[in-house]
Amino acid sequence: MRAVVFDLDGTLIDSDPDIRAALNRVLAEEGLAPLTTAEVQSMIGDGAKALVERGFAARGHAAHEDHVAAFIADYEANAVVETVPYPGIVEALQVLSEAGHPLGVCTNKPVVAARNVLAALGLDKYFRAIVGGDSTAYRKPNPKHLAAVLQALGAAPERAVMVGDHANDIAAAAGLGVPSIFVSWGYGKAQGSHTIDKALDLPGLVAQMG
Repeated sequence: MRAVVFDLDGTLIDSDPDIRAALNRVLAEEGLAPLTTAEVQSMIGDGAKALVERGFAARGHAAHEDHVAAFIADYEANAVVETVPYPGIVEALQVLSEAGHPLGVCTNKPVVAARNVLAALGLDKYFRAIVGGDSTAYRKPNPKHLAAVLQALGAAPERAVMVGDHANDIAAAAGLGVPSIFVSWGYGKAQGSHTIDKALDLPGLVAQMG
């Protein structure tokens, strides 16, 4: 069966509220104004360090390593206050799992935070492999990040598909010759091999791909 690899933030889960809250608390410690939803969503996708750097830059300041560490610690402790799976995601994962598709997660989020969020939301049981932004020396859009997930799943690129909401997801897939499915409900903008507007459309599309 074709392996299905998912991005996390903006694809499986709507995590912006908790990411934004943690980042704004770090900014507040420095006396800086909070970021809006639109601002933070445009910053998500390249990992914690890039997120914090962008957040501080948006307020005219430079972020330091201690700011990144403070954000990660705060976020890991408060990652599922408001975060929820997108509508239809649980049902789609259930259908794909029951059909026998190996499922994995490829995210630039630190792996501990990724695992904790998935476990807290009851989604971890669906995934045979979870690779975070600090799991390897690579991050999306580098295709080697996606390759690490496929290796863990024992899946060849020609028998896989990448599902995501960000240009990084599409680029990582393209770099391996893996087809991609862009989900329109997330935080980014991109053009994948296919596009869906509802999570419940995913199992049928994967089935059509063979």
